[in-house]
Amino acid sequence: MNIKAVSTKPILAGRQTIFEILDNHINDLEERTIVVITSKIIALCENRVFPIEGTDREKLIRDNASLYYDPKFRQPGLDFSFSIVKNTLIPSSGVDASNTDNLYVLWPEDSIKSANEVRAYLKQRFNLKHVGVIISDSTIGLSRWGTIGIPIGHSGFDPIKDYVGTKDIFGRTLEVSSANMAGSLCAGAVAVMGEGAECTPIAILSDLPQVDFKDTDPSDEEIAKYYISPLDDLVFKSFFTSVKWEKGGLPK
Repeated sequence: MNIKAVSTKPILAGRQTIFEILDNHINDLEERTIVVITSKIIALCENRVFPIEGTDREKLIRDNASLYYDPKFRQPGLDFSFSIVKNTLIPSSGVDASNTDNLYVLWPEDSIKSANEVRAYLKQRFNLKHVGVIISDSTIGLSRWGTIGIPIGHSGFDPIKDYVGTKDIFGRTLEVSSANMAGSLCAGAVAVMGEGAECTPIAILSDLPQVDFKDTDPSDEEIAKYYISPLDDLVFKSFFTSVKWEKGGLPK
């Protein structure tokens, strides 16, 4: 796999569309590539922002969560709550003020829809049959220090590689193994794109023989299979359901 970060000028809220950004910074795109775009620039293009001054951050976080939990601890550098937004466990509902012009930036309105629209645009512009799109964000890793990139929207490829029924290197039939392809690809892209002042909010992934590309948008069934609520996750359900979640402003 090859990962190429794409440099841009600073993206300001409401000044341009994501398609104008792509036109200005991507001149060529090959067949069977995946374009990773940070959710922040999608949200900035959608003008999903609030000024820091005069905005109640805690209310903003609650209003943009499906479920909300504040463990009532505060440490330097750890001023956040926990929330579930669109079946994703994310600190502070994804509300972020880094690399913005004194603004709180929300998540995009609909990251799956944005990924589908960007994929359709790239296919038409570059006359491609197979191209994938990932909308990325960063979250904390469980029991690991530091952030890691996760997909909150995707289009144009199967996010899961199923190994069930195949053989391992010693001929044993695998019964439950599957690979989170979208998550792995996204984490690699975000590692190259950076988390600070790199100003590289887009990455192009190529040489991807392990990816199963699709010429369709993900169906509702496929989305539900991949983006599982922490409260329904077979592995972590008992852990997350033990938390006394509060209702946020978004539907469950």
